[in-house]
Amino acid sequence: MTQTQEDSISTSSQLTITELIKEVDKLTLEIQELYSQDEIPWIIGISWGKDSSCVLQLIWNAIAALSVEKRKKLVYVITTDTLVENPIVAAWVKTCISQLQIAAKNQQMPFKPNLLQPLDKQTFWVCLMGKGYPSPRRGFRWCTDRMKIQPVNNFIRNKIRVKGEAVVVLGTRKAESSARAATMKRHEVGRFRDRLSPHANFPNSFVYTPIEDWTTNEVWIYLMQWDNPWGGNNQDLFTMYRGATEDNECPLVVDTTTSSCGDSRFGCWVCTMVSKDKSMEAMIQNDEEKEWLQPLLDIRNDLEVKSDRNRRDFRRLHGNVQLFERNKDGETSIEPIPGPYTKKWRETWLRRVLSAQVEVRQNAPEEFKDISLITPEELSEIRRIWLEEKHEFDDSLPRIYQEVTKEVFKDIRIGADEKLLGNDEWETLAEICDDEMQLELMSKLLDTERQFYTKNRRLGIYDSLAKCFDTSSRSKEEAIATAHQKYDLKSAAEQGNIAAVKEQVEQLHQPNDLEEDQAGWANIKFAPKS
Repeated sequence: MTQTQEDSISTSSQLTITELIKEVDKLTLEIQELYSQDEIPWIIGISWGKDSSCVLQLIWNAIAALSVEKRKKLVYVITTDTLVENPIVAAWVKTCISQLQIAAKNQQMPFKPNLLQPLDKQTFWVCLMGKGYPSPRRGFRWCTDRMKIQPVNNFIRNKIRVKGEAVVVLGTRKAESSARAATMKRHEVGRFRDRLSPHANFPNSFVYTPIEDWTTNEVWIYLMQWDNPWGGNNQDLFTMYRGATEDNECPLVVDTTTSSCGDSRFGCWVCTMVSKDKSMEAMIQNDEEKEWLQPLLDIRNDLEVKSDRNRRDFRRLHGNVQLFERNKDGETSIEPIPGPYTKKWRETWLRRVLSAQVEVRQNAPEEFKDISLITPEELSEIRRIWLEEKHEFDDSLPRIYQEVTKEVFKDIRIGADEKLLGNDEWETLAEICDDEMQLELMSKLLDTERQFYTKNRRLGIYDSLAKCFDTSSRSKEEAIATAHQKYDLKSAAEQGNIAAVKEQVEQLHQPNDLEEDQAGWANIKFAPKS
């Protein structure tokens, strides 16, 4: 680096190059002291972005300076793979992990990389397509905890269970945001030494943030001027950042105070927590070789809509209607809270993702030809939910899969294809039933009976059948009207309006047509003996 380049960088940074060298030397001694003073395992959370890569490199270099005999304590390097990471970044992460693993073995370094993933039942597509969760939003940010926090917490918890304590090392910096700075400031209260704070969620564990006071420029200077010790290329990392407009990485999420990473290339390509995925847009715009990402961006943009009520059920996930007070344009109204995506839209999202996967495999570079936007394990779990929890025994997933991919779907679950009811029975039932609610009720009743038929004991069948009637026996209009009656009853009770309470109770106890029919059937089946 020339003197002119050095002066240019120094003036844009809080520290000069000379000051940064002294800071690195100071941190090296601090890391060596902390590492050597006890047997508490270290867990480095890394996204392989600039900040976490900087921390990992600092710690690697510090421990490498120790003799082999002193490198006894394992350092776990953990990365979360949500299964919906930006494919460019996902490929970069896998390469980095492989390089780290090989270098650790060759250089006798105590580093052990771990790629963490959410449970099959907690992945993005299982929750969205299987259960019908709407795309994440500020009022219902269901993704972060399931896909990032829980895998990390489970790993840390297991290490604490074995060793009793743990030190979690993160690349968080106060300069990232005012919110991050405030959070770190609160945690500093319980510190018993510099940069080592009590973990907010786990007793007997600590958080170490060695570059908390560094600026972005200082991070980049270190990465560009100090060689990558495990054989990686920090210039490639810089190039990847330069390919997008934003420059915030998605940090390893360990608690709900971590901000959304939707603006970052180190985030999920399906993220709807922000209005646009500026990084993927920039990748496509700035590099013709990345135009194959367009189908993913299209899906992400279709997921992020201002109003998706037409795509969702009028009931909540468990089948009940819940009302809320809505204020729009100065007018207040009491309306149902929209529930999960309907069967039609869950199947639509499946088609969209499978179609995008086919298109990407055809147009992507060679290294992405076998890309999976949705895994076989996820498809199997989605199919199970549709069949067993939503009672949709038409079993549409294998059919959709074959129509889109031109391949036969092979379920990894043993016995998944053994069933008493199928698409033929569904079509017959659809012809008999007058409307969607009747079809839903009949399918639930039939499939509930089918599920109990395969069990040794039928204990609980009547409760399950009753639940089918509770959730599906009324039309949309009747169910919403009943919910309003209960809402009005509660409001009248809270106001002490006795007359209104009596009126609402009488209305609630008036049987509807279906209940009268059910009573008639019961009288026929259980007629009193003469």
